[in-house]
Amino acid sequence: MSLLDDVAKRDGWRCWVCDEPVDADMSVNDPRGPSVDSRTADRKAKITERLAHRACNTRKGAVKVVIAWPDRLHVVEPAPLITVAERLERKGGRELVARCPSRKDAQEAADWLVDRFSRLAPGLPVTASVEPGGGQFLVALAAGRRR
Repeated sequence: MSLLDDVAKRDGWRCWVCDEPVDADMSVNDPRGPSVDSRTADRKAKITERLAHRACNTRKGAVKVVIAWPDRLHVVEPAPLITVAERLERKGGRELVARCPSRKDAQEAADWLVDRFSRLAPGLPVTASVEPGGGQFLVALAAGRRR
C-alpha cells in the first residue's frame, strides 16, 4: 500500500485520467477507489506510475487514454492532450492546441490547460499564450525540455 500512498500524495489525490478527486478512504475494489496506473510503457518516461480511479484505470485498458476537454470551454479543433504532453516532454518547444471564437474563451482555455498540465505532466514547466489570428484566437502551449 505504500506505493499507492506515495503516488497518491505526489499526485494530490487526483485521478490523472479524469482529473477528479480520488477518495483515500474508498476501497481499492470500488470503481471510484484509488489505483496505481502505469501511464505509459515508455521506459524513458520520467513518471511511470500515476494515481487513477479504479474504473478509469480499468476502462482505459490497452486503449490509449483520451483526456477530455471540458464542455464549458468554447474551443474548435482541440488537440489530443496526451499526444501534446508526450511531444512537449520529449522535445520541448511550442505547439498550437486550440482555436477559440473570442479572447475570453481562449484565455479560459489557456488557464485550464496550464492547470491541467500541472497534473498531467508534473515537473514539465508549461506556459500558455493567446494570439489573434484569422478572426479567431489561437491557444499555444510552450515548454522547455524536462530535466
